[in-house]
Amino acid sequence: MIPPQEASARRREIEDKLKQEEETLSFIRDSLEKSDQLTKNMVSILSSFESRLMKLENSIIPVHKQTENLQRLQENVEKTLSCLDHVISYYHVASDTEKIIREGPTGRLEEYLGSMAKIQKAVEYFQDNSPDSPELNKVKLLFERGKESLESEFRSLMTRHSKVVSPVLILDLISGEDELEVQEEVPLEHLPEGVLQDVIRISRWLVEYGRNQDFMNVYYQIRSSQLDRSLKGLKEHFRKSSCSSGVPYSPAIPNKRKDTPTKKPTKRPGRDDTLDVETDAYIHCVSAFVKLAQSEYQLLMDIIPEHHQKKTFDSLIQDALDGLMLEGENIVSAARKAIIRHDFSAVLTVFPILRHLKQTKPEFDQVLQGTAASTKNKLAGLITSMETVGAKALEDFADNIKNDPDKEYNMPKDGTVHELTSNAILFLQQLLDFQETAGAMLASQETSSSATSYSSEFSKRLLSTYICKVLGNLQLNLLSKSKVYEDPALSAIFLHNNYNYILKALEKSELIQLVAVTQKTAERSYREHIEQQIQTYQRSWLKVTDYIAEKNLPVFQPGVKLRDKERQMIKERFKVSWGPPLSTASHCCGRDTDPESLCLGRFYFHLFAGQGFNDGLEELCKIQKAWAIPDTEQRDKIRQAQKNIVRETYGAFLHRYGSVPFTKNPEKYIKYRVEQVGDMIERLFDTSA
Repeated sequence: MIPPQEASARRREIEDKLKQEEETLSFIRDSLEKSDQLTKNMVSILSSFESRLMKLENSIIPVHKQTENLQRLQENVEKTLSCLDHVISYYHVASDTEKIIREGPTGRLEEYLGSMAKIQKAVEYFQDNSPDSPELNKVKLLFERGKESLESEFRSLMTRHSKVVSPVLILDLISGEDELEVQEEVPLEHLPEGVLQDVIRISRWLVEYGRNQDFMNVYYQIRSSQLDRSLKGLKEHFRKSSCSSGVPYSPAIPNKRKDTPTKKPTKRPGRDDTLDVETDAYIHCVSAFVKLAQSEYQLLMDIIPEHHQKKTFDSLIQDALDGLMLEGENIVSAARKAIIRHDFSAVLTVFPILRHLKQTKPEFDQVLQGTAASTKNKLAGLITSMETVGAKALEDFADNIKNDPDKEYNMPKDGTVHELTSNAILFLQQLLDFQETAGAMLASQETSSSATSYSSEFSKRLLSTYICKVLGNLQLNLLSKSKVYEDPALSAIFLHNNYNYILKALEKSELIQLVAVTQKTAERSYREHIEQQIQTYQRSWLKVTDYIAEKNLPVFQPGVKLRDKERQMIKERFKVSWGPPLSTASHCCGRDTDPESLCLGRFYFHLFAGQGFNDGLEELCKIQKAWAIPDTEQRDKIRQAQKNIVRETYGAFLHRYGSVPFTKNPEKYIKYRVEQVGDMIERLFDTSA
């Protein structure tokens, strides 16, 4: 049970809390009342504001809508006015631009193209909106007139500013082909930069707006003429320069070696200067065509639309290309005529040209890439023609060497080298400059399947076989010609000179190596032929030395009577009548009594053997002095060998019989000393002695 004191205290505490809660509750009630009052006031204010807003909205919204309508109307008016101005401007285009169009685009292309743009828009407007309007016809006529003026300006610019490329510049352009050092490419300015830009703008306008391609024909015609004239100018320049100073060169770039595309060869005998000039000029023009055509294509790419470039370029180069091909065919035709008249030196003009055409063909084909097939095939056709005529020339030359009919006329009286030999060797030597070309010519005529893809080794073997054939034909012809000479010794000298000339010519050039490809023993064979002819010549002296050769004389012994056989030999050999009185013989011998055999033998032997040697020696020296051996080494060799033989035989004769007293005037029969005989032989083959 809670004590009374604690219960009383507890009651007072509760009462105090209750009183506080009542006070708090009273405060809350007062606050709620105030809040309600404020709420009522706010609601009243808001209601009043809402009412006013509604009134304002009802007043503003109609005004706003009206304003929007007014703004829309204003915009429509402005657009209408703008459209009217725009439309009205089309009606003024003709009058605004007529003067500019009439005066043309020269000197003010930018302004002119701007006017043409206005006219074009006017045309488009009237076509869409008023196709029956007279204004359409006006602007159409003005547009056509303006387009014609642009076409005329294009032609005028191309004509006035397209210049022929000078020969000097062309030579500089092609001179770097054989240079070891890389040279900067010589620029070609076909049109001034400002003019070029105008031409480009006009061409683009004509394509895009003018719907016109006629200007492309104008372009290729003008540029084609310039290209053709440039090549002709180079050709004329080359001829003039060659006539005055040899190989032409350009002074535009100093201190540069000016080799031609194929360097001008040293002048050879048998070549016509005119042919050399024409050949070199043609070779230059071929190289020039490639370079100029490349440059023309670069220019064309800036001016002509891409899908028209190949066709326009094809047309542009036709005249110049046809000119080159025609000139090439003329060279082929001239070569054919030269073959008919056996002028094979003239045919040699084909070889350097053909070689250059083949060397240039890859670049040529690249330039012509994209042109018509007929254009591409022109060079290949010319090459085939030249190969055919070249092979024909080689074949006919070999046959001509074999069948040359000149046997009685034009034969060298002194037995020196025949013109046929020198011409044949000269022709073969000139082929050395064109080994690959000549070999390819021969290979092109082969019918075997391997010939279609022949190698350089195959061509070399064909050329070697051909040269051996020519040399063989030449040898057969020389043998035939040598029979014209009645004197076998002169025939031998003739063959010796020709064989020796051939051998020396082979050894001094690369011909011997080329011959050795298919005939290893050619050099040895010629040396054997030369030696055989020397031996044949030496036999001509037997009719001199046989008179005094001991082996050919009868052997006489004292006291032995001459036999009939020996008497007959002396009679036939010395062409005398036998049987002079013994007293005469004894008197001649300076003795009173001597056996007939000894006295007569000595008399006839010394008298007629000595006289036969003297006459024979004099006759041979007189005849052979007029003969010729041009090769000094061979001449000295043959002289020395003959001197040794004759002096040895004659010296032995004099040593054995020279002191026999068979006459009072021995010098009448023994006319020469051994040294004199040697001197006489030393003067053989020397017409100046």
